[in-house]
This record gives sequence, C-alpha cells and structure tokens, in this order.
Amino acid sequence: MSLDAVLARIDDDLPNATERLLDLLRIPSISTDPAYKADCDRAADHMVADLKSMGIDASKRPTPGHPMVVGHAGEGGPHLLFYGHYDVQPVDPLELWHRDPFDPEVQETDKGQVIRARGAADDKGQLMTFVEALRAWKEVKGDWPCRITIFLEGEEESGSPSLVPFMEENAAELKTDVAMICDTGLFESRTPAITTMLRGLLGEEIKILAPSLDLHSGMYGGIAMNPIRVLSRIIASLHDETGRITIPGFYDGVPELPEELEAQWQGLAFNHQKFLEDVGLSEPAGEQDRTPLEMIWSRPTCEVNGIWGGYTGAGFKTVLPSEAHAKISFRLVGDQDPLAIRESFRKMVADALPPDCEVEFSGHGASGANAADVSDPMFEAARKALTEEWQIPAAYIGCGGSIPIAGHFQNILGTEPMLVGFGKDDDAIHSPNEKYDMESFHKGIRSWARILDAVT
Repeated sequence: MSLDAVLARIDDDLPNATERLLDLLRIPSISTDPAYKADCDRAADHMVADLKSMGIDASKRPTPGHPMVVGHAGEGGPHLLFYGHYDVQPVDPLELWHRDPFDPEVQETDKGQVIRARGAADDKGQLMTFVEALRAWKEVKGDWPCRITIFLEGEEESGSPSLVPFMEENAAELKTDVAMICDTGLFESRTPAITTMLRGLLGEEIKILAPSLDLHSGMYGGIAMNPIRVLSRIIASLHDETGRITIPGFYDGVPELPEELEAQWQGLAFNHQKFLEDVGLSEPAGEQDRTPLEMIWSRPTCEVNGIWGGYTGAGFKTVLPSEAHAKISFRLVGDQDPLAIRESFRKMVADALPPDCEVEFSGHGASGANAADVSDPMFEAARKALTEEWQIPAAYIGCGGSIPIAGHFQNILGTEPMLVGFGKDDDAIHSPNEKYDMESFHKGIRSWARILDAVT
C-alpha cells in the first residue's frame, strides 16, 4: 500500500477524527487545579483506551501528581517517540469566553473552519494529529511503520513536577532514536517548520533595602538614600546604548549563527515591522548589530518583568520607601551557563550598592538552552515531507521561548528532539476562546503520515 492510500484514508476519515478530538476536548483536564484531579485521570484513561483501540500496548502510569500515558507498538528501526500533553490551562476569566470552554464546537470564521475549546491547540489538537496519522497508517497498511513509543504527560501546564523523576526511572524504556514533539507552530501562521533552537531561562528577584522604615520625603529627602533610585540606576546599567547586555561574562558560550541557517532565516522574509506594529511598537530594541529574527531566536536577553516600591495606591503619598523590588529574567542561548550568569549578575548588583544599602536575592529557575543536532538524516527527510504537504518550503527555525521537555530528552535520554507543530499565531493558547484551525488539524495529520513515510 502506498502513502497516497494513507493520505486518502486521512481525508475520508476527517469527520470521525474531528469527533474523536471533540470527545477529548470535553474532558476538563486542568492540571493546576486540584479540583480537576479526577478529570485529569479521566483524560489519561481516555487516551489509553484510544491507543489500545488501535492495537497499541498502552497503559496509565501513576506519579505523585497526574499520571503519564505510555504506549508501545511496532518493531524495527528507527525507534521513534512521540510526546504530547493531555492537560490544559485554566479557563479564567470565564466571562470572556463566547461559549463553554469544554463544550467544543467546529465554527465557521472568515478565515475558514476552526475548532473552538480549551486545549484545542495546546495541546490536544496537536497530539491528536500524530495519533490520527498512526490510526490511518494501521488501517491502511495493517501494521506500523517502525517501532513507536507514545509518551503523554498530564502536568505540562503546571510545571511538570513529576516529569524528570519519571523519565529518569524509565529511561531505558523511553530512550529512542528521535523524540517527536508537537507543541509548536507554523512560522507566521503559514510556513511549516521544525524548531531546532530553544532558549534557556534564568529568573532573578532582587530587593534593595536602605532606611529601616518608610520616611517622610520632606524631612529626609535629599539626605537619605532612596532604594528606588539605587535600583533604577542598576537596572539602567544592564544594557548599553546599543542594546548589548553589560553583565561581565554574560556572552560566554553565545555562538554565532551558522551561515546556512542565517541564509534560511533571511529567506523567511520576516516582517518585523508588522510583528511590532501588532503590539503598538515600531523599532527593534535589542542588539542593534543583529537581525530581528536573531534577536528573538538566537540571541540572549535581559528583561525587567516587574518593578515596585513605595506608595503605588490611589492619590499621592510623599514617602521615601525603605525597600525597592524588581523581577528580572534572562533568556539564554548556546552554552551559556545559567548559574555562572546568576553569580555574575548578583556580584554586579552588589558591587553597585552605595553605602547604607543592602540587597537580597531570590532565584526563580535556571535552565540552559538547547539546540537539536539536525545532522541526523531524519531531520532533513522530515523537512522535505513538510514541504511536500504544505507546498511551501519548510524551514528550521528558532523559538524565543523555552520548552523544557526538549532539553530533558537530550540530557536524560540522549535523544534528539524534533519539534514539529501546526499552531497559528492567533490560536489564543492560554487565553479565552482558544481555537485550532481545521486546516492545521487536517494537514497536521497528513504531515505526520508523510514524515513517518519519509523517515522509515
């Protein structure tokens, strides 16, 4: 049987595939809220039953939190793992939804049909593209393309507290040649892509203390040190006039973009002006000797996420505060060491303190960047398969955010992650009225079938 027969089966079965997705979307598997623990368990049971109905040896695995789902099928090489998550974000604020977020519906819009529900794009619709591709393959060919492991998590939206211990305890079972992850999107909602670069993340909270209590600014202003003034000067010193970050040693381990990848990114013709105009801005604010795509994909950042101190209520209070606070995050790339950067940042802050001031630090996570090794022929085969399906040249792209599971596959299992997703920029993930385009669902299924054919 040819690939064409599998693709035809996917087309014919799309109404049934959509109904199966709607059934999964009806389960309110909100992992962050203990009130929905039973629903998360029910979602895991649902996926186990669905995988078993296809002939996959699937089971629900307990953890201290929500269960994992693991399934195995097929034999022969290569050995592929597929990862997705069945849990979803909370729906608040509920009043902004146009319908019950767990009463999914296929809707007509001016851009085509969409599936509207919490989890439609993140990540139930995405994970079901792979499941439906497997279903069609088995129905048409009667067997599996190779040895396949399915690995579904129920805590991705709540920080994955059980993930690393589970992966470490089951490393031998989960280790494969490539780990396929469907939790990303199309570039500019149009171009199929394989995400190969993810930035790491470091969070720091600082508190500057000066006087022992809040002071009257008429009595003490001018003679007493104001911690907000100190904090403001420190924050202003973190970047120079060109946007370069000034923390000593910050750029250690930051690689230059390979010429081939730089050329491919330039070929995407990214419209950074529209990207900024959509949020009321006009000029790139990062390192001025870098392209806009480099700024958001392959260069590190230092951003102030929050700053407060003194009186911030209604009206006016002429107070000289005793404390000033800020939250600062760093997106990291290449081989940057988050712990070394934390140490250097803290030293820079401490060294900048004038007399009578103290500083307290609190860390909020520290993870390095990761990049996939695309030298494995499966990556190029997958890129060509995506190009054939979408009739647009697929690209290797970066991602400004962080997807920790990709690094866990590399560091714990020694498995390269291949991130392929079909979300669009306007899917409103984590927001009211989340949706997943029917085109993304349909062509996503077909894309995975093509990728399976290309890599086996």
